[in-house]
Amino acid sequence: MSAASPAARAFLAFDFGTQRVGVASGNTVTRTAQPLRTIDATGPARFDAIGRLVAEWQPDALVVGVPFHPDGAPHDNTARARRFGRQLHGRFGLPVHEVDERYSTTEARAAGGGDVDARSAAIILEQFLRGLA
Repeated sequence: MSAASPAARAFLAFDFGTQRVGVASGNTVTRTAQPLRTIDATGPARFDAIGRLVAEWQPDALVVGVPFHPDGAPHDNTARARRFGRQLHGRFGLPVHEVDERYSTTEARAAGGGDVDARSAAIILEQFLRGLA
């Protein structure tokens, strides 16, 4: 007799940037992520756009990519991404998980084509999903 599998969980992931925020969705059933879109991050409307995505996808939690220097040291965008994660939690009341996203944009660019920011968010989310037990 096998143990019952945990309930499926859905996630939205974000590749935070000061100009753009890439968004992806994924779940624990397939353990894969799909790029959704990129949101303009320069104005207050970004949280309205994120709110529409949260309402549409109804995730159980959110995942935010947090950038670091190659040696693991934090930089200005590390603090900005963490602040963005706290804002997401405060606005939507969902758990927010951080993922080290040091090379996600490089990997997304190497894959070519399409929306690099949304692809980066998908890479971040797949990394998170691989880390789940």
